[in-house]
Amino acid sequence: MSTHDSNPNASSKSDLSHVSDGPVTDPGSSNKIGDGDAAFKGQIKVNNKSAGVLKKTNRYRSRSLSASSTDSYSSASYTESSSEEEDIPPREKEQKNSDGFSDFCVRNINQHKFGRREIEIAEQEMPGIMALRKRAGDDKPLKGAKIIGCTHINAQTSVLIETLIVLGAQVRWSACNIYSTQNEVAAALAEAGVPIFAWRGETEEDFWWCIDRCLSAHNWQPNMVLDDGGDGTHLMLKKYPALFKSIKGIVEESATGVHRLYQLSKAGKLTVPAMNVNDSVTKTKFDNLYCCRESIIDSLKRSTDVMFGGKQVVLCGYGEVGKGCCQSLKGLGCVVYITEIDPICALQACMDGFRVVKLNEVIRNVDIVVTATGNKNVVTREHMDKMKNGCVVCNMGHSNTEIDVNSLRTPDLTWEKVRSQVDHVIWPDGKRIILLAEGRLVNLSCSSLPSFVVSITAATQALALIELFNAPQGRYKSDVYLLPKKMDEYVASLHLPTFDAHLTELSDDQAKYMGLNKAGPFKPNYYR
Repeated sequence: MSTHDSNPNASSKSDLSHVSDGPVTDPGSSNKIGDGDAAFKGQIKVNNKSAGVLKKTNRYRSRSLSASSTDSYSSASYTESSSEEEDIPPREKEQKNSDGFSDFCVRNINQHKFGRREIEIAEQEMPGIMALRKRAGDDKPLKGAKIIGCTHINAQTSVLIETLIVLGAQVRWSACNIYSTQNEVAAALAEAGVPIFAWRGETEEDFWWCIDRCLSAHNWQPNMVLDDGGDGTHLMLKKYPALFKSIKGIVEESATGVHRLYQLSKAGKLTVPAMNVNDSVTKTKFDNLYCCRESIIDSLKRSTDVMFGGKQVVLCGYGEVGKGCCQSLKGLGCVVYITEIDPICALQACMDGFRVVKLNEVIRNVDIVVTATGNKNVVTREHMDKMKNGCVVCNMGHSNTEIDVNSLRTPDLTWEKVRSQVDHVIWPDGKRIILLAEGRLVNLSCSSLPSFVVSITAATQALALIELFNAPQGRYKSDVYLLPKKMDEYVASLHLPTFDAHLTELSDDQAKYMGLNKAGPFKPNYYR
């Protein structure tokens, strides 16, 4: 396995162009400052101030920036600052934490105190993962696990990362999205001694470099992968095939990443077991549905200040994400249309009171377009040419391929930055559409997530890692598996005390009649 220079901030000399679709210019990133208190006994420590500035590139029309252009609305953080230091790319900085640790690359290590406060707030709203940390901390079920993580990096995922460390794992972490990282939270993890390589507003080349830094550490070889979207798995398989064959398992939480795993399995290239967390009941019915039901409104409000009552919205895809989005949009008075390829989902949409249409039938009239399919080129340049002036376009699916953003990067169109993660794309006749997060995941780019729902997913991911890492030889073959229902139910039970909920217990006679164990599982493995 090849290695990089021990300086984590030095530019990698390895060529990652073979895994990139081409560099994407960073249109701007909003970064934060703050100071706060220390926390996290034994593992985590903290320090000083932070900085951030909205950067402009020559692709964008310059504009007079008001406070709303540089505020924290779209960063999932709550401070603002300006510093010349932020003009220096993170890879060119020499940074160390207060213990002299330097195996990380973040925007500004001095932001860590405020990041620690955000993690502490998240811990209060994540009872399941904190209960798991407390119950399994002494047993160290992940002792010996060396986990590569490629996920969103925010306060909630930091609680998961620190839980994995308490459970005995060693970790190295990078971001799965160039716009979703909370810089101060990444700084807090670096201050705690976590090798983390991520900052908000990475270029495409930075993105692959950060993942590669996790994979190619000196004298450190991973044996587990926790992925969100499949990019960590993809790079390991493509650049380090021998390393890929040696790992014990992969845990994947997104529909996009699971789809890629099934493709690998079908092609005979999946040589290790993988756990499909996305289709576990606790992920599908809670994270995908309830989380998106709240965060779609938060994202649109923070980024556009839009009034929803009476707006016409077309939502592409009526899976669990689409269902959650539609519930909240309908509840606020929107007229909602659905596009679907699946007749079952289409029938559900009809019976829920939505009109199922083809996108071309309504594209000229709608005020907001939301994609939630996991597919590619769902909204094309042809569609965007037909949109009316002021139409808001955003994506709630994991992949940034749903909206054909590259087709908008042409000389005849002008890009105008309004605020962080909000762009006007202007046609020659003066028509403009409002594009959010350049087509990337809008709820993580333009707002924050409900910590409680993320706790459910985080606990599911942690249990999946424990299961794969400790499974006896032969239990799992080189295929994609669903999380056992017993674990799904255990994750749910960890969260019930928050609501003071009391489960009814089956009598022996009732359990016998139903053919169930009194302790569960209560649903068959095929139940979703």
